[in-house]
Amino acid sequence: MDLKIAVIAGGLSPEASVSRSSAREVAKALRATHTEVVELELDATLTSCITKLSPDVIFPVLHGPPGEDGTVQGYLEILGFPYVGSDVHGSAVGMDKNVSKSIFRETNLPVLDDLIFRPDADINDSISMIENKFGSSVVIKPSRQGSAIGITLLPNGGDLRKSIMEAIRFGDEVLVEPFTAGKEITVGILDLEGEQPLAWPVIEIRTPADEWYDFENRYTPGKSEHVVPAQLPDNLNQELQNIAIKGHKSLGLRDLSRADFIVNESAEIFLLEINTLPGMTPTSLYPDGARAAGVNFETLVDKLVHSAYKRGA
Repeated sequence: MDLKIAVIAGGLSPEASVSRSSAREVAKALRATHTEVVELELDATLTSCITKLSPDVIFPVLHGPPGEDGTVQGYLEILGFPYVGSDVHGSAVGMDKNVSKSIFRETNLPVLDDLIFRPDADINDSISMIENKFGSSVVIKPSRQGSAIGITLLPNGGDLRKSIMEAIRFGDEVLVEPFTAGKEITVGILDLEGEQPLAWPVIEIRTPADEWYDFENRYTPGKSEHVVPAQLPDNLNQELQNIAIKGHKSLGLRDLSRADFIVNESAEIFLLEINTLPGMTPTSLYPDGARAAGVNFETLVDKLVHSAYKRGA
């Protein structure tokens, strides 16, 4: 079915440039099977543009707040248009690492221990609590950002104060976890309307020695290697896929998501977070998982817009 589609990108998020890159790829792929695909910017003109276009489906290709945290999803529900991706609730809990980890614990999914600090917490008290519980080998994250923005890894210790201040800069709660060495793993989920969720093959992310999958390594061609399927025992790959599906369901997500993990040397699995609108850039992981499952990018995005259209406003 030929649909009229609006693809929304950009905005004021720190990930706006990534969003625009993802959106260009999505729009290009959709034009292979749909006659009218219009790219729109997340700005003050958006409402008038959407109203004028009156699309059959909206594909918000947005990363970080406000496009991925439920704000835009609520806006689209008020306007009354079907859209790709999770609803307001799923988007909000998926964006907040603290809330999603609480749900994962309640669902008996494996997560790392943590400490959570409000932005206005006394930084000296925070440092003391971190050192008493974890020592200085930790990972410090803003709770509501994506693409590794604001995250500091301190595998050998370091300046806790500076790392906390970097996370606080984004205005969110600060999440602190013990540093855990291991393989960086990801699993994409496709959850089309009326069908059972499907897990893509497991991907292992490899980066240069003494580096990790930070913003630069995510989006610079050639800076990371995606090994698919991951070089892990079959039973471990199956368990990772099962956890990704359970995590997706526990947050009440739909259409698509991507679960990120650490697997340590003892083959222990730790679910780090689930992305509700994973990247679609030329270097992104989610499309790689789909291709490994035999679903090319044009087919993937077509399935997603038809899923949203079937579900309706």
